Amino acid sequence: MTRIGKTKPDWPAVAAAFAARIGHGKLHPAAMRRAHEEHRRARPRGGRPSRWAVAFSGGADSLALLLILWAEGPERWGRDFVVLHFDHRLRGRESTADEKFCRQVCAALDVNYVSGRWPAARKDASEAAARAARFEFFGREMRRRKVRLLWLAHQQDDIAESMLMRLARGSGTGGLAAPRPVQAMGEGRLHLRPLLNLKKAELVTALKESGAVWREDSSNAGGGFLRNRVRNRVLPVWAKVSGRDALAGAALSRELLEEDDTALEAWLDEIKPLDRRGRLDLGRLADKPRGLVRRALHRWLLAVRPEADLSRQGFNQLLAAVERGHDTRFSLGARDFAVVRSGFLLCRRG
Repeated sequence: MTRIGKTKPDWPAVAAAFAARIGHGKLHPAAMRRAHEEHRRARPRGGRPSRWAVAFSGGADSLALLLILWAEGPERWGRDFVVLHFDHRLRGRESTADEKFCRQVCAALDVNYVSGRWPAARKDASEAAARAARFEFFGREMRRRKVRLLWLAHQQDDIAESMLMRLARGSGTGGLAAPRPVQAMGEGRLHLRPLLNLKKAELVTALKESGAVWREDSSNAGGGFLRNRVRNRVLPVWAKVSGRDALAGAALSRELLEEDDTALEAWLDEIKPLDRRGRLDLGRLADKPRGLVRRALHRWLLAVRPEADLSRQGFNQLLAAVERGHDTRFSLGARDFAVVRSGFLLCRRG
């Protein structure tokens, strides 16, 4: 459903008013710095501006992102971007109305617009399945248009929600540092999230004051998905009992965790535990902290058998075998085995 306004918005005027209220300085500096770097790299000496993609659901967050990118465009990077909308087809007429709204906003702003639909949509589809389908569409359209940068509208509330969800399943520093302002994806693509320093309430207030309307996903009020339960039932209580700005605290923790995660990755790069034959050199990991050995093992698995589906228990058993360093063999599923031999971990098909 839509947050209804009395008149049809003048979207260019709304965008200018919204950008003036939010201000460039409130956008995440890491995301904006990387955007400018990518723009300069793609436009040497007055050539064609870089072309980017913007994810747009029609909700308040993604509308805020689109408006500020559109308003900031002429001075910073142009408006040669494509707006991507994905219809999950999970809410019947509401989903159809979302797509129509997005198309109308993009037409009023005179920006390229592409929509996709989930052909395999099911009413009982999981949040993870819907997300995977959405990002598959984004990736496909980006490849087709030779676009390497996707703007996403995650904001500060999303950080706290993600952190609480990942704490519940025992994530490490990499998982708890999500969502990141700059995220490298496969095939040279990047995801940028410039709204991470802004709370949902700030965005909604600025949108209302600017005369904007947007779509509301009625399923967000329900408890069908874990994220909705955390957002509606857990987060308000957590923020209240903390006695402080819990959202800002979670955002700061995310920044610190990202710094730690980046430092550990850099340390592992210096050690260079993987050789050219795809073996993990256990000698290079001797006397190193367990967290670094665990990270090296993750990297090895992704390099030699990315399709391996080890349970957490299975991974910890393999980690223990690597730490012992004795010659042994460990099943990776199907016919693949991790083999510790002569101070190296290698993959063999048995």
